[in-house]
Amino acid sequence: MKPTKKKMFKNVKGILLNIGVLGLLCFSYCSTPDSKQHKAVVKEPVDLVYPLLDTENSRWFFFSSACRPFGMVNLSPDTQVGGAWGSGYRYKTDTVKGFSHIHAWQLAGLSVMPLTVSKDREKSVYTDYYSKFSHESEKVTPGYHFLELERYKIKVELSSTKRVGFHRYTFPQDEPAAILFNVNGKLGPCDIVDGKLVKSGDKELTGELVNAPTIRRPKPTKVFFKVALNTEVESVVRDGETGNYLVRLLNKAPEVLMKVGISYTSVENAAVNMQTELAHWDFDQVVHASKEEWNGLLSRIEIEGGSDTAQRRFYTDLWHALQGRRIISDANGAYPDNTGHTFRVGQLPLDNEGKPLFNHYNSDAFWGAQWTINTLWGLVYPEIMNEFVQSLMQYYHDGGIVPRGPSGGNYTYVMTGASSTPFIVSAIQKEIVKDDLEAIYQALKITHSAGGIMEKAGYEHKTSIGGGFKYYHERGYVPYPLPEGDYGFHQDGASLTMEYAYQDWTLAQLAKKLGHHEDYQYFLKRSGYYKNTFDKEAGWMRPREVNGQWHGALDPYKYETGFNESNGAQSTWFVPHDIEGLAELMGGKEKAVEKLNTQFETAEKIGFTSGGSHDRELHPEYRRIPINYGNQPSMQTAQVFNLLNRPDLSQYWTRKVVNKVFSGLSPATGFNGDEDQGLMGSLSVLLKLGLFQMNGGTEENPQYQIGSPIFNRVTIHLNPDFYPGETFVIETNNNSDDNFYVKRIKLNNQLLNSFSIQHGDIVKGGTLVLEMTDALNK
Repeated sequence: MKPTKKKMFKNVKGILLNIGVLGLLCFSYCSTPDSKQHKAVVKEPVDLVYPLLDTENSRWFFFSSACRPFGMVNLSPDTQVGGAWGSGYRYKTDTVKGFSHIHAWQLAGLSVMPLTVSKDREKSVYTDYYSKFSHESEKVTPGYHFLELERYKIKVELSSTKRVGFHRYTFPQDEPAAILFNVNGKLGPCDIVDGKLVKSGDKELTGELVNAPTIRRPKPTKVFFKVALNTEVESVVRDGETGNYLVRLLNKAPEVLMKVGISYTSVENAAVNMQTELAHWDFDQVVHASKEEWNGLLSRIEIEGGSDTAQRRFYTDLWHALQGRRIISDANGAYPDNTGHTFRVGQLPLDNEGKPLFNHYNSDAFWGAQWTINTLWGLVYPEIMNEFVQSLMQYYHDGGIVPRGPSGGNYTYVMTGASSTPFIVSAIQKEIVKDDLEAIYQALKITHSAGGIMEKAGYEHKTSIGGGFKYYHERGYVPYPLPEGDYGFHQDGASLTMEYAYQDWTLAQLAKKLGHHEDYQYFLKRSGYYKNTFDKEAGWMRPREVNGQWHGALDPYKYETGFNESNGAQSTWFVPHDIEGLAELMGGKEKAVEKLNTQFETAEKIGFTSGGSHDRELHPEYRRIPINYGNQPSMQTAQVFNLLNRPDLSQYWTRKVVNKVFSGLSPATGFNGDEDQGLMGSLSVLLKLGLFQMNGGTEENPQYQIGSPIFNRVTIHLNPDFYPGETFVIETNNNSDDNFYVKRIKLNNQLLNSFSIQHGDIVKGGTLVLEMTDALNK
């Protein structure tokens, strides 16, 4: 019997892909570092991922190893444990301070440390337990982490399912085996308090802990856990000073296996998660299953050509695009709802088999997602985009507001504006989300109105003043500074005005689609308010004071003077919905091209990014960079040339940015700035595919701008549950480092006369052929 298209798609992870030069047979170690035999294997996408990329600069939720895509559990070693930034796994720190299970937006929890401890050292072990390790013996792959604790001579292996961490420890013979459970203290961005642990069986432990409120997440978040071991527990001893627990083991087996199921709702549901996802004790099976799950997603995009390093970097970037945002619902659909005055356990809707229709998520802001996961998820992973839309709407049903970055089942009001609107509208315009459109529209309309999230500045939990919405509504701009004073973070009036205007335009497109003509005209009018912050005489966006005057002396390169995480030069180009209107304000497209090209020439001299905080401290000029590909506000600028009738400059500068910012493999560099939960990884993937959506794919039948792909051939395997085509192929003829200009474009053998293609044409399947050249083609 011929397999169905859907079955073939689900089994694509089993296909041995021919990925250019790496499609050859090569020799590799088996899945664990202790294996002594070699075997011939074929390199698959998951094998090309380099998890250590940029780990010298990573923050709490940046690094992943022993986790599944969007897993509730993100189990990995911690070498730094204090603060949201500069914590977690930091490559240059050679000391392990624990292995914790939750590395999420404003959440942490349950750090454990296997060790050997004699009776005479038992009192000091709670504060003196760190151990050195070496990168030379370490092994890190998606879904697996191995290292050796040099102080204790313990080999540690980590893996996981979605909601269960799985540990394998090899202790030295004849040494007393123990595990320290740190359920109180500082961990990442959180103070962990009220931690408890009890022995609930010969080989079982149960416990709970609380993530105390932070300035970003204002309510406490409780974590419950269930622990199962393959060896008996001898004793559980609590330290009175730290509140942490030493668990001694009757270790009769050569290896100690430990399963840790977690839940944000109850110990019972932590046990349900463990029973549902990990009823067996086969550690290697879990490692293999994790690898297969990652490979199934990564192999949706098949690449040929390019160097070994280019291919490895591509799949590492794609891997980043599939993590960071994390599941908070249990396997049975229970989830924590902290949106109201009191905490409650919610229940997701179930299908006919009693399984949840979707997962519920924590998420950092969707700020900047219009240029990244909107496009990548919408094309390659529509089922993921659909789940996240359903999750965002669940928050609305529970708390009355569509969030822009929830944590622990609660609103955080991270960043600014209504950044979830473009994401949701893009999913609707691509027909990923088809049901309850009117209800979704009404929810988003509230978001963009008085009482909605657009009113609130960053982390403005108790007021609705800092976003300056009343001025935007009444005067057509948000003043800087606000006369009311400081309410929350990011009260940058010029950026807020431009951000609101773009988001209003995206909502106008949905109003138009659903036949709300008056609303369409209203939000379309508001989308033009960005013009009120443009100084025609100076040629830059500038903040206005409440009296209408321009704020301060003109300095378009001064950082965060009315511009959110950017300067005026970078943010001037934040008009994704009306580049032609922006060009008109500048005196025409030619003048706009000249201005933007000059900015790129200047930015190139310091590498197109503002770098990390260390770079900015040592080199103040980095903050004054006119284009910054290390953060969201100006990451779209190379594609602006496409809409100014200069696709050649888009191709030219895209290749320059890719080569400088998004190439190479090193713990020291990778994203050269702030990798906010997959946004920079997604951007890198899209630039290398040569597909981009300036307005975030929010218009009817969304349009993709065609760039300069770096590979000879790209095959995107389309999800048959959402799209009619099987594959969409991008071929480049005569492609090289020098031949980066596009001379001619054909879609299914038909010549295209523009550097764009519509979503409907892509998802039907077909082949896009680009003839490349080294000659300028305007």
